[in-house]
Amino acid sequence: MLQGCITALVTPMFADGSIDYESLDNLVEWQVQSGVSGLIANGSTGEAANLSTKETIELIERIIAKAAGRVKIIVGAGTASTATTVTFIERVNNLVGVDYLMCLTPYYMRPTQEGLYQHFAAAAKASKFPVILYNVPGRTGCNLQDSTTIRLAQDFPNIVGLKDATGDLPRCANVMALKRDDFMLFSGDDGTALAFMLLGGNGVISVVSNSRPVQMVELCKLALAGDRTSAYALNQKLVPFYDSFFWEANPIPVKWALFHEGRMKTPELRLPLTVLDKKFQEPMINILNSLQ
Repeated sequence: MLQGCITALVTPMFADGSIDYESLDNLVEWQVQSGVSGLIANGSTGEAANLSTKETIELIERIIAKAAGRVKIIVGAGTASTATTVTFIERVNNLVGVDYLMCLTPYYMRPTQEGLYQHFAAAAKASKFPVILYNVPGRTGCNLQDSTTIRLAQDFPNIVGLKDATGDLPRCANVMALKRDDFMLFSGDDGTALAFMLLGGNGVISVVSNSRPVQMVELCKLALAGDRTSAYALNQKLVPFYDSFFWEANPIPVKWALFHEGRMKTPELRLPLTVLDKKFQEPMINILNSLQ
């Protein structure tokens, strides 16, 4: 069963917006060497919504090649349209080296729970890979309710987990109580990830681990081992990262942090996302220097 720290990988870019594959290779290697359990290719943090399908497939293939089977590869999928999502999944089915598909709730459309059920049912039927549901209503405006999650898990054996980015710990506890035994739960919210794991979650799909993979890997190990005292102590050191990496929309702050520390050549993003505001840059440096 997949567990521990999984990094929602950024997509390094040059000033013209093209993908910096050399920096991407270096980031993947650093993440693997730091002990992460998996990498998200083409997720929200990777600016998936701003990449063309051709770029997306090339990006996934590059991450797979560099990881070389040393960690699990989870491919982000999901658009506002069920048909478009299924078409993308059918493309991903042809790739070698994918371990899981992570399927986002449809954004903008605001479907009913029945619509969400049918959307994910179509995705599960189309996918040759195990599917992890991804609920992030703060970005999509669409909330996957616990009852729908449980229903999907019961009806489709290849729906194997949920990334919950709500930070709603009572919801986590509710799904824990109702889910089947092999259904995995991952926090998608760094700030509440420790509590999530102590409640029984399998790990965290993290933004902060882009910048501090060693520390996030250790936090997960401590939490999953039940070492609350050590986990709390480390978590306190990471709290400023949880806050600062969301001063502006993700992945703006984390890309600037990686650039500042020499992990990427530029902090560039594609519009409508812009580089971290100057007023945040010095405070960010202070936070980065607090935990090396």
